[in-house]
Amino acid sequence: MNAQKLIRDIRSFCEAHADPAIVQKYARYFKEGYDAYGLSSGVFMAKVKELLASKSFTMETVIEASFELIKGEKYEEPSFALQLLKGFSNQFTKETFKVIEQWFPIGIRNWAHTDGLCSELLSPMLQKGVINMKDFSDWRKSNYRFQRRAVPVALIKSAKKSSDIQPFLHFIDPMMMDAERVVHQGLGWFLREAWKVHPEPVEAFLLKWKNDAARLIFQYATEKMSKEERVRFRRG
Repeated sequence: MNAQKLIRDIRSFCEAHADPAIVQKYARYFKEGYDAYGLSSGVFMAKVKELLASKSFTMETVIEASFELIKGEKYEEPSFALQLLKGFSNQFTKETFKVIEQWFPIGIRNWAHTDGLCSELLSPMLQKGVINMKDFSDWRKSNYRFQRRAVPVALIKSAKKSSDIQPFLHFIDPMMMDAERVVHQGLGWFLREAWKVHPEPVEAFLLKWKNDAARLIFQYATEKMSKEERVRFRRG
């Protein structure tokens, strides 16, 4: 199966299983807008498994198809690109990371695809040593807000497993004055999860930024703290 046939197969399947009720159900979670076919998660994953089980295409075919699927306005099309590429995770190299890097300018446009991409592709690549934290250096100042959000979100699992959180805190430090809400959410999420394992250094980092960084970062970062603990991180 070549890339164009794979794309046609996916789109035909989506059209045949479209459900407007599902679109309506999930639209409220997407401030950026939610244009979707309306596939249930069960139907979607069954098709992903069917395609991968067929072994009728290679990872190179998925990569070629991904550039059209990622551009797709319908929510499920980038989702198929992500999940099909995940099916070839044992073949990932630094070049795979460079492919993913190219997705942001053309179609990664919501939090769900960003966070799914981080948990399903980028975080495992970090943990396996295919890439390292420095590979995200330029992402911190990307023109694309969801690419910037991906930096802290992709680092969460590695940070929690590390015995030293300081390199991670140093790495996200230049992002703490980012102007975008979706980046604030990602940073706060990272700091909340890191705090669970490394409370003292994370608290010191938060205290350093408490009078300057966006309050939403602190709202997320201190969510699991007691009311008394949270008071320390109010603006002075």
